[in-house]
Amino acid sequence: MQSPRFKRWKRAARAAVLRFLVRLLMLLPLRVAFTAGAALGRVGWLLAPRVRRQMRASLALAFPELPPEERDAIARESLVNLGKTAGEAISMRRWANRLDDYVEAPPETVAVVQRAWDRRKGIIFVLGHIGNWELTRRLSRYVQPNAAIAKRSWHPSLDALSERFRAEGGVQTFFREDPSTGRAMLRLFKQGGALGILIDQDTNVQSVFVPFFGRLAATPRAAADFALRFDATVLVVTCHRRGPGASDGHRLEVTEVPFDPAPADREAEAVRLTAACAAVQEAAIRRYPTEWVWMHQRWKTRPTSEQAAPALEQVR
Repeated sequence: MQSPRFKRWKRAARAAVLRFLVRLLMLLPLRVAFTAGAALGRVGWLLAPRVRRQMRASLALAFPELPPEERDAIARESLVNLGKTAGEAISMRRWANRLDDYVEAPPETVAVVQRAWDRRKGIIFVLGHIGNWELTRRLSRYVQPNAAIAKRSWHPSLDALSERFRAEGGVQTFFREDPSTGRAMLRLFKQGGALGILIDQDTNVQSVFVPFFGRLAATPRAAADFALRFDATVLVVTCHRRGPGASDGHRLEVTEVPFDPAPADREAEAVRLTAACAAVQEAAIRRYPTEWVWMHQRWKTRPTSEQAAPALEQVR
């Protein structure tokens, strides 16, 4: 059995290697990093049988009407997209001055964000692992202060690296494990700022069951709870590729999801609002199925019969 000290050394060494590789890759031009990421995605499909099984299982649940070969094509391209996303994120320092051109924020998108900002009650940016979700930072210039909730990784140095990366784009990082995060979020909303929350994964946080691709899925409820508590505007943000090439870039889409700020049944409204946000994300994934992370086991937590009936009733 390995000693705790040896495990700490092993973890620190692994983190140091990863930091070195990331900093080395940061020196690559966008086109090179993009191409390398896409190639890694293709290799990953060939060499990762567990990932293939996970993706096939998720796609079979989401698109049972499609033939297996068509679902496999979506899965392969999803891994390629993930590689491209990593290449873009890692090399961003080299091309950050071109972010406005690379990530299009159409006038109608900016108008939705600015209307929300003018209310000065705070904004919830509901995000998902769709397209290149890190590039949604493009909207931070229209709303400040701006922060995103994140989960700490297995090593503090990697957390510091990701925190610095977001800070360079005008986005603070609130780690959900930190005792100070609650107070920081209160200050943010008092200032009318924006908080980004990912809700498209089944994680170990407070969740509600809402429909997603025709099946109930455990979905984080924090976005709805914060919106109801602070009367903050809820905006679902997705980022989609304009084309397959390194120079094609992305386009942001923003959808406001209305809700009742003083509902008779607060719990029911939280479930309804969460379901409405998940429905917007599902629609985006259906339009761009190769841009979502199908290896995630979205439906791994199953509701009890007592949970399922109210969840279905509340979202009708």
